[in-house]
Amino acid sequence: MTAATLAILFPGQGSQSVGMLADLADVHAEVHATFAEASEVLGRDLWAIAAEGPAEELNRTEITQPAMLCAGVAVWRCWQARGGPVPAAVAGHSLGEYSALVCAGALDFSDAVGLVAERARLMQHAVPAGTGAMAAILGLDDDRVRAVCAEQAGTEVLEPVNFNAPGQVVIAGHKAAVERGAAAAKAAGAKRAVVLAVSVPSHCALMQDSAAQLAERLATTPLRLPAVPLLHNASAATAADVQELRTLLARQIYSPVRWVETVQALRGMGITTALEAGPGKVLTGLGKRIDKTIRILPVLDPAGLDHALEVTADA
Repeated sequence: MTAATLAILFPGQGSQSVGMLADLADVHAEVHATFAEASEVLGRDLWAIAAEGPAEELNRTEITQPAMLCAGVAVWRCWQARGGPVPAAVAGHSLGEYSALVCAGALDFSDAVGLVAERARLMQHAVPAGTGAMAAILGLDDDRVRAVCAEQAGTEVLEPVNFNAPGQVVIAGHKAAVERGAAAAKAAGAKRAVVLAVSVPSHCALMQDSAAQLAERLATTPLRLPAVPLLHNASAATAADVQELRTLLARQIYSPVRWVETVQALRGMGITTALEAGPGKVLTGLGKRIDKTIRILPVLDPAGLDHALEVTADA
């Protein structure tokens, strides 16, 4: 059964927390099985880190990305096991795009684990520790954020990288440039400008060398066109063929996450209900700010899963 008005969305890095999906794991064997499969590929117990921490270890990019991949796929497998309908479309925010690829049948899970681990390694080592940064700019329109970045970059990299919701844009680049940009955004009328506690300046030009290396890995990774439409971060659209899919995935790590456009495109496809498959409620909150006509249901525990199944039973 396919639900013509249903999409499934997968959160990315930043939604992780120690103890995530523990309640779901107590009820559904798919959670432990998914993490065990990934742990075998990686040679380390990923569930133990997700369940017990410490938070500093879980928040390391090289751990966070495989863990969040597992979390999204685990929720999807629980959804399937309970007979949830196949969605009409899928999308993932940043790293979440890889969970979407697996669940749409474009990428085998074991291949995805290795690919994501390599992606994380490349991103972590793209710039020396302490030289890159990201900041969230709240309450300033997109064009003004773009202008602030252009004005404050100087000889360094400073770019808008996550268009998360109206009035919520993340900037990234060299640390000093990001600090200048955050200060200038406040001066330009932003309600808040918060430097984020991240170790990697994702989705900006500092990731271009990593993208070239990731492209080499993608070239040898078996990929298929998704069985359901998958909207990519770099284009807010579907890929025409597997080669374009590979290109979009390589571009993703140095290109902006076009999440506002993605959600708007889903609405244009007739989507009225979406599930956030994974820990946290970040995408649920963003969705409310982008388009209130799409009902987004967080699925991160048994109650959320049951509720989503009830809502979509007649879809």
